[in-house]
Amino acid sequence: MHSTASPRAIDLNETVMSILSQKSHAVWSISPETSVYDAIALMSEKHIGALAVLSAGRLVGIITERDYARKVILKGKQSRETRVREIMSSPVLFVTPELTIGKCMHVMTSRQIRHLPVLEADRVVGMVSIGDLVNWIIAAQDDTIRHLHNYITGSYPG
Repeated sequence: MHSTASPRAIDLNETVMSILSQKSHAVWSISPETSVYDAIALMSEKHIGALAVLSAGRLVGIITERDYARKVILKGKQSRETRVREIMSSPVLFVTPELTIGKCMHVMTSRQIRHLPVLEADRVVGMVSIGDLVNWIIAAQDDTIRHLHNYITGSYPG
């Protein structure tokens, strides 16, 4: 007899916290007075596409590779002389850990953004990227496929 337990399905009502729990707890940030060059160097070193911009511990902006391309390169500015505050996006659109993944996806796609800081009581506790959301969906699909395969072949635990 087969178990009636269902596989983990894609549940867009899960929260952003479930994505953060699968990521490194490091939140990379930079000061608004830092040069854009140093910001890009840090992003390259950490293999990330965005940095939270903090002043006195508070989120004041976000700088992304897209900001660099559009606001430095295309405008002919020099990255070593340009300060992060000059090109960062502010005010910052952010989410909380309790927001559902479905709503987070809606915010990112409707606003055409790739990175969202996650704030809890005015403190940055993480950064969610569109890649994180895609990876979460792929993992959920893989899990469902594995469970269905096991069920069909009779090796489903039960």
